[in-house]
Amino acid sequence: MRSDMARLRCGKTIPLLGMGTYCPKKDQESTISAVHQAIKIGYRHFDTAKIYGSEEALGTALGQAISCGSVQREDIFVTSKLWSSDHHDPISALTQTLKTMGLEYLDSYLVHWPIKLKPGVSEPVPKEDEFEKDLGIEETWQGMERCLEMGLCRSIGVSNFSSKKIYDLLDFASVSPSVNQVEMHPLWRQSKLREVCEENKIHVSGYSPLGAPGNCWGSTAVIEHPVIKSIALRHNATPAQVALRWGMSKGASVIVKSFNGARMRENKRALEIKLDDQDLLLIDQLEEWKLMRGDFLVNQTTSPYKSIEQLWDNEI
Repeated sequence: MRSDMARLRCGKTIPLLGMGTYCPKKDQESTISAVHQAIKIGYRHFDTAKIYGSEEALGTALGQAISCGSVQREDIFVTSKLWSSDHHDPISALTQTLKTMGLEYLDSYLVHWPIKLKPGVSEPVPKEDEFEKDLGIEETWQGMERCLEMGLCRSIGVSNFSSKKIYDLLDFASVSPSVNQVEMHPLWRQSKLREVCEENKIHVSGYSPLGAPGNCWGSTAVIEHPVIKSIALRHNATPAQVALRWGMSKGASVIVKSFNGARMRENKRALEIKLDDQDLLLIDQLEEWKLMRGDFLVNQTTSPYKSIEQLWDNEI
């Protein structure tokens, strides 16, 4: 198997470097253009979600690239996610996603969050009365398994699931998740969760692998960290390349979001970096911190979950 790929438990391979397509302004033309650039540069792994608003643009760009022969569908790995208000009917949600994207199947379909919202809620930050008290993940997962049986996707998985949530799911799942996509970078290394996933043959896919600089929830702390900078200097690399290579060295795929062609090329060159044991030890000794996770910022005062820690770590 190629060194830039990992094999999922279902037998399918996933490229270790992926392109995220979350666009706060939901700018379709910019997204289409960026995906075309990424394909030319060599990206073959693309990540989206219903709540991102980029499914249509990504599907349009991929359809155009496939039609003109720039790439073949079987060479592309496409992930999208079940939004929390669609837990009651994953089949219909995925069918609509495929229609929106103009695709016959997804390579991976993930439960976006271990929470359930009332049907029709489409805002990334729900109100308190829009949460369902009963997660009902067993029923949701049955729907996900049915999506797989119907050929609507080639693998199923989860996102933002803690170790406890993984164990809860494995207690009843007929088909174990192939992927758990979570925030992961050198300052939030997910060591315990990676161990649990490895034990259960669940591939970890890391979002915000650079600490999400430039986003309202992110920070430049990863790419500005003096240890990361010193490792980069020693390898004639950039801090971003070191951070990405660190994630891949742990067996994870990394989903990095940039619509800038030069940055996309820089990020892709992370595949050429070789970190040694001393580099990895230095990173493992760094003090950890957490982001306010991704595109779904939970308000501690209005959420039925009493704290961010309760949601992100082990308790719910």
